Amino acid sequence: MAKATKKQALGRGLSALLKDPENDIQSATDKNADKVVGNIVELDVEAIEMNPFQPRSNFNDEALKELASSIRQLGVIQPITVRKLEFNKYQLVSGERRYRASRLVGLTTIPAYIRIANDQESLEMALVENIQRQDLDPIEIALSYQRLIDEIQLTQEQLSDRVGKKRSTITNYMRLLRLDPIIQTGMRDGFLSMGHGRALVNIEKKADQIALYEKIIGQNLSVRETERAVKAYHEGGTSEKPKPKNTKIPEFAEGNIKKFTDHLSVKVAISASEKGNGKITIPFHSKEEFQRIKKLILGE
Repeated sequence: MAKATKKQALGRGLSALLKDPENDIQSATDKNADKVVGNIVELDVEAIEMNPFQPRSNFNDEALKELASSIRQLGVIQPITVRKLEFNKYQLVSGERRYRASRLVGLTTIPAYIRIANDQESLEMALVENIQRQDLDPIEIALSYQRLIDEIQLTQEQLSDRVGKKRSTITNYMRLLRLDPIIQTGMRDGFLSMGHGRALVNIEKKADQIALYEKIIGQNLSVRETERAVKAYHEGGTSEKPKPKNTKIPEFAEGNIKKFTDHLSVKVAISASEKGNGKITIPFHSKEEFQRIKKLILGE
């Protein structure tokens, strides 16, 4: 406990140093730079601006509230990383969720590591840090890889070293960007897995990609079934998958798919036989969406 208190006090001392105009540190060679760069400093939340290079665009509201609750109880355990812009002004490099959650609970200061970085270095740090996250969708990862190659001018081999991934893994992700934007959106929304996407990308014509994409959603095809459908497409020039018996949705069920989808605001799938037995599949992609659907169905 004493050790933690000492570190926090040190952070406040460095914070005061940074607010002194006579100690305006702009580079790693400036006086007192060694006392600040790489150390944990308590910074005013209002002195930090968002990172325009942030590759992450989706933040789950429910998860953010859970993090805010943890920060309210325990404080910010892992410091954010910022880069210095000018006197008492900083830009977020990594840790945007912690920063947002801290603002939610009304913190006025936040522990931070200070970096001296130019725009390119800041972009690279943000992209690499973002790729290491566990909850990214495949398209978001692919876009981050593409930006590192285009904007940082890295080769795939150099990128492999930077992010600690095999070159073949990077290639597989980036190939997903050849999918039609509608399919990419479907992957980001969780309707398709990366396995589905890797199969679909082997179809060159976007219209045929979309035709098979709609079949995957409508018939709830597995990855293996999708791979077989792609193989059949190349062998016979069609994306049609041989239909097993009773794959046609009866009129009584098909006529209600749109009603279910409109009411629940999610893509509902129905499979049924003429005898009347079948199932309704309702996808959800977060706790929040599950609760919303539950309320619509059960009224709770």
